Amino acid sequence: DPAAIGAASHRDFRIFAKLVSQLEQGVFINLGSAVIIPEVFLKALSLVRNLGYNVYRFTTINLDFNRQYRALTNVVERPTMHGGRGFYIIGHNEITFPLIAALVIEYISRRAKDANI
Repeated sequence: DPAAIGAASHRDFRIFAKLVSQLEQGVFINLGSAVIIPEVFLKALSLVRNLGYNVYRFTTINLDFNRQYRALTNVVERPTMHGGRGFYIIGHNEITFPLIAALVIEYISRRAKDANI
């Protein structure tokens, strides 16, 4: 049923755009999507900015096993050109993502420990 598929796709995009509208000072990670997510992310970001949401200071990270133009442009460069930072990490996702997660957990643990001193 094409109408149902279209309605579901529209609903999914609206949910995603709502999440993107709350990205200020947050992190967006694209894990291995070379085409769809980079395009949808840039569209959602443009939408929420046009609606007046202040979404400029955030970090984007693209993780993939090779360099892709669309992910570099639509995830790392364009979204952060007016603030924020973008990173492109090349490597095997099954290695790089757990390492990044471990670094984040360690960082949060140290900050929590320092706050209690």
